[in-house]
Amino acid sequence: MARRRGIGSALANPTSAAVLFGVIACGSSSNPGSPTPSAPPARLMVVTHTTGFRHSSIPVAETTVRTLGSVSGLFEVEFCRTAGDVVSLITPAHLASVDAVFFANTTGDLGIPDLRAFVDWVAAGHAFLGTHSASDTYHDAPEYLALLGGEFLTHGNIAEADVKVDDPSHASVAHLAPRFRITDELYRFTRVSRDDVHVLLSMDRNPDDGLPGAGLPADLPLAWYRTPGNGRVFYTALGHREEVWQDTRFQRHLLEAIRWALRR
Repeated sequence: MARRRGIGSALANPTSAAVLFGVIACGSSSNPGSPTPSAPPARLMVVTHTTGFRHSSIPVAETTVRTLGSVSGLFEVEFCRTAGDVVSLITPAHLASVDAVFFANTTGDLGIPDLRAFVDWVAAGHAFLGTHSASDTYHDAPEYLALLGGEFLTHGNIAEADVKVDDPSHASVAHLAPRFRITDELYRFTRVSRDDVHVLLSMDRNPDDGLPGAGLPADLPLAWYRTPGNGRVFYTALGHREEVWQDTRFQRHLLEAIRWALRR
């Protein structure tokens, strides 16, 4: 079996770096015919602490987000990896220097000292993003689930999904329109309503992943955004597998989501 090359070696490998630069260039929302005003990089806190299931893709996720930030110049990354990090970093005092928080495959009760203050921080004009099991986090905290817009319920086997782009005008999914196929662990949710979230990606049939009803019509959101108060929230259910994080389509999905969340 050939050894996979991950994004972690991208900056050391010209070919991989070129792929990443292609993601950045294709995803840029600036007009190439006019000057782009310089702005300091935003501050993005990437949280990978878990108290439940821990995904093997987390190291690849960390490297992917950090590399997207450094290559694009859009943001700088600060990691929050341990229970101690959560207690010291996800506080009103420290968040004063942060523009956005990204829950990359978190699970369980993370131990944020004041979860309500964190939710209020987002609504006050900051950004929150989550991938995959960010919806398998804080099941007993209604304020967090309301912020995210949905709660993980179950999943079947890893399977190929036929995904519909619900809003091709949004930069985070425009490159995927009108439909695309991807293999991942496909979440089903509770507490998700199209009245409360703006759906970006969904499945309109049940995937063949071992759960009942394969192939039958369904409405299964996979990615969405919310704008609580003055804040911005983005969530995508994709990202279980290392290969998904290494997929340039997913990388662009994330980069444009972060750009949107940061209003850049």
